[in-house]
Amino acid sequence: MFKTRPRQPWICASCLLRQQRVRRSYITAAASVATKRTAGDSTLNAHHASPESSHDDRTLRKIFDSQAFWRDFARSSHSSPARYYTGLFQNQYLTSPSGFHQFAQNTLRKCRSIVATVLKASTEDEYRGLARELDRLSDLLCRVIDLSDFVRATHPDPAFQRAATKAYALMFEYMNVLNTTTGLNEQLQRASAIPEVIASWSEEEKTVAEILIKDFSKSAIDLPQDKRQKFVDMSNSISELGSKFVDQMEPADQYLAFDSSDLKGMNPVMLKQMRTSPYHLTGRTKVLFPVLSLAATAAIRHVENEDTRKAIYIASRTASLNQIKTLEEMLHLRAELANLTGYSSFSGMTLVDKMAKSPEAVKKFLEALSADNAGKMRQELGEMLDMKRKQGVGGITPDRINAWDKEYYRMLLAAQLKTKSRKPDFLPAYFSLGTVMQGLSRLFSRLYGVRFVPRESLPGETWNSDVRRLDVIDETEGHIAVVYCDLFARAGKNPNPAHFTLRCSRLISPAEVEEATKSAPSSTSLTPSQLANDGMATSLTSSGDLYQLPTIALICDFAPPSNASHPTLLTFRELQTLFHEMGHAIHSILGRTKLQNVSGTRCATDFAELPSVLMEHFAANPDVLRMFARHWETDAPLPYEMVAEKLSVDRKGQGAETETQILLAMLDQAYHSELPMREGFDSTEVFHRVHERYGSVEEPRETSWQGFFGHLVGYGGTYYSYLFDRAIAGRVWEKVFEGGRHGGAVSRDSGERYKREVLKWGGARDGWRCVAGVLGDEKLSDGGEEAMAEVGRWGVQD
Repeated sequence: MFKTRPRQPWICASCLLRQQRVRRSYITAAASVATKRTAGDSTLNAHHASPESSHDDRTLRKIFDSQAFWRDFARSSHSSPARYYTGLFQNQYLTSPSGFHQFAQNTLRKCRSIVATVLKASTEDEYRGLARELDRLSDLLCRVIDLSDFVRATHPDPAFQRAATKAYALMFEYMNVLNTTTGLNEQLQRASAIPEVIASWSEEEKTVAEILIKDFSKSAIDLPQDKRQKFVDMSNSISELGSKFVDQMEPADQYLAFDSSDLKGMNPVMLKQMRTSPYHLTGRTKVLFPVLSLAATAAIRHVENEDTRKAIYIASRTASLNQIKTLEEMLHLRAELANLTGYSSFSGMTLVDKMAKSPEAVKKFLEALSADNAGKMRQELGEMLDMKRKQGVGGITPDRINAWDKEYYRMLLAAQLKTKSRKPDFLPAYFSLGTVMQGLSRLFSRLYGVRFVPRESLPGETWNSDVRRLDVIDETEGHIAVVYCDLFARAGKNPNPAHFTLRCSRLISPAEVEEATKSAPSSTSLTPSQLANDGMATSLTSSGDLYQLPTIALICDFAPPSNASHPTLLTFRELQTLFHEMGHAIHSILGRTKLQNVSGTRCATDFAELPSVLMEHFAANPDVLRMFARHWETDAPLPYEMVAEKLSVDRKGQGAETETQILLAMLDQAYHSELPMREGFDSTEVFHRVHERYGSVEEPRETSWQGFFGHLVGYGGTYYSYLFDRAIAGRVWEKVFEGGRHGGAVSRDSGERYKREVLKWGGARDGWRCVAGVLGDEKLSDGGEEAMAEVGRWGVQD
């Protein structure tokens, strides 16, 4: 089955290098003489990679921290007579909205040619090339679908949005046709049954074949036509119900009414806004309180009156009956879909290609993690209860901590730590956006031998004038990736931070270069190697192989400075967010595989967050922060005790947070088990049973919070993944990077070990083998239930 890369939800231009241009075609490139590279050529010869330059390092900071410097930098790239108008991401088709149609049509033509080649294969030699052909087919689909999906969601021009949406729909429809083309699956099965073919395949080819076979199996490709149609119809219904569940989320009661005195402790500004809002009730002191709102979250954290907190907590966790009905319909259909394809549960079907492999293994992990977390939870509840008793405010339950108390007393305990330090939060002054980007480049250079170099963008290459282009330069291989950084907030922009892989790493064959050259118009100014990648970035390796380069977009929503002469300053949380997203990016950058199906972040869902979560450990390490964190005005180094105090406050209540995530992961498994197929299935009863078994604090029986569990739609059966990767990341941080002690966080030996055993593989190596390799623990290499339990016993170490 063919599918697009999942997005990473939650969760930058004169080129400053003396770059070289490859004049001749790829076929003769190994013998060619490189000459000076023009800005329009995205191919770098790795033999001529430039040395690290302090000038690049300074420029990297300035293009993010100085608006005046950035304007001059960007203006110079667009004013040169040698500059010409290019397409988005230098894609030759995307110079205008109409180019999306041509891009999609040309891609369809190539796809149909590959399908015909695969379907007529009959000899052993032809079957040997089948895995590579199907991988190229997948790459062609993703070239259009992934790029179009990004543009329709991000580009400010409605014309580009509409054109991208049409291209996306056209290619997505064709992909669905391929997924019901039984001949493709049959040919892959035949090839996989020939020992000589299997023996000729590389490990990547074997992995891609296994992935495609499993995906075809899960898409009912082996079933009779009537059941395949039923599978398609059910899948469409599940998709519609999922959209309805997320888009029409509503509580049983929209508002609660309180006297203003009942809301003591809330921010007066927020309270005043509510009083003067259209929702103000008749009477002098009544406030109509919206149940699903930031105000409700703030009230549970800050309102002193326990009765008020209880009322808001229950109302904000009680979904409407229609919402519960929609959820139960979706869960039932998912279970039925799994049964149709031969699985006992939706979770069982979903997990077959994950590290966990089975629902039983996930349960082992979660139960072990719950046991590890129990001590932290008891300690935190004890601290909360002590404070509740000392506070002496009475309330309805003075001798226990309730569900509506946890956030309130966690905030009080955190505030107590802040009071002890008696220091305002000056951390942002040490985290200008430019210095943080500079620090990331320095860290990656120290650990992996790669760095960011600001690069001029051509007119038309980016979707907004704020976007900075960075080339990623490896100290031995030269140009290995392109990163477009769209990091500043603006009107109409999605505020959620995200990493998008717009094009994956993949080896381009000489035959593809020849094909692209023959079909190119005579007027083209692109080189043969560029034509083979639609004009986007390519590079020759030191061995003379041509690769399409990972092309990445990083999206954040950092506030531009109010004063044009000042830089954007990041909070510590924003710093962690940027490090997290860069963790995904470095996986895409260094996971340079020959086949795109296993490139970069194209790995098992329960392995994909490891690199990003691990980067959060680096963000808090003193050796890493010393590499860049300096006051934006005085250049004074960051006093690390400020970070230590911040961490001690932020980590208050982490046991409770971990327990919450365990409960949600357990609930996800229960909902995607065989239970929805049973007569009388009641999702609310299941919700409370999970809480009673695994929760430390009683959940009020009136609630039905599952109606707000939106992640059930996109992460059905796999919600445990983030906890799982947090546990592995903590272990890698401790065992490989020495917990950041003794210079371990900036050790090249440690970085090379992690790159060698984890990052470079993308998804081409089983996740368990990656974990076993980097930790030096061979008993983990085969995975299984006991390995899952072992990871749970490691606990979550932030």
